[in-house]
Amino acid sequence: MSKVILITGASTGIGLETAVQLAEQGHQVYATMRNLNKRALLDQETERRKVKLKILQLDVQDEKSIAKCLEEIISFEKKIDVLINNAGAGFIKPMEQASMEEIQQVMDVNFYGPIRCSKAVMPFMRKQKSGHIINVSSVGGIVGSPVNEIYCAAKFALEGLTESLATYLEPYFGINVSLIEPGGTITEFGNSLTEYFESTGGILNDDYKPLMEDYMAYRATFTEEFKEKAFQKPADIASVIIRCMNDPNPKVRYLTSEGTLAFTKLKTSLDPDGEIMKAQLRKAILNK
Repeated sequence: MSKVILITGASTGIGLETAVQLAEQGHQVYATMRNLNKRALLDQETERRKVKLKILQLDVQDEKSIAKCLEEIISFEKKIDVLINNAGAGFIKPMEQASMEEIQQVMDVNFYGPIRCSKAVMPFMRKQKSGHIINVSSVGGIVGSPVNEIYCAAKFALEGLTESLATYLEPYFGINVSLIEPGGTITEFGNSLTEYFESTGGILNDDYKPLMEDYMAYRATFTEEFKEKAFQKPADIASVIIRCMNDPNPKVRYLTSEGTLAFTKLKTSLDPDGEIMKAQLRKAILNK
């Protein structure tokens, strides 16, 4: 059965691929992005794969933008079946060096953004007594990592929110809520992180310099060849999102690969105090 689907952050990467795959399956997809000037890649891919979807402007940080987008969808479709909260922003910088403005921005996009969008669709889903909210989180929402603490904090918050909503939205209102938790993925996400870090001063000559040198040396090991072998592609993540959406009894949590499952299993089942995970991350990322 064809579903009406709203997906945020669809200009590139996971969002773009998910939107196109859903359109290929015959769903009515509303692919949204903050800046419509960045729609070229999505337009090219829909033309190449001969699918149709609708592209609308939506800024997850702007309630008026969200309301306007949803109003347009409802006016055409009279319903909304699925919301995929995919839009997100990464961040690498030690907390002490990050400005409160930067911290608030990361939290606003990754945590408050999904809240705004979810609050907007929930009245319609409650009235329908059906719906599915899918939040794209990260393995960083389960396991914290050095220099990514602000991003991880936002994703941890999204995980707690989703788990809590899942306890009552389905039994009382027929609305399922799920998490998608990718690990390393081949997108522009990582490049954007590095570019922002460099544009805001890069490695400073202060007490954090040894830490940041070790961390950036670790990131330098992510060559294109390495990512091709070890990272997932956006299409892989999209297929998990679609599997989640099509699941007759959707789970709360969907890890996207055996690698992410193994990475998190140590924390969730074998390492309740977190000391083993902390030691492994230190060794793997910082060589300490």
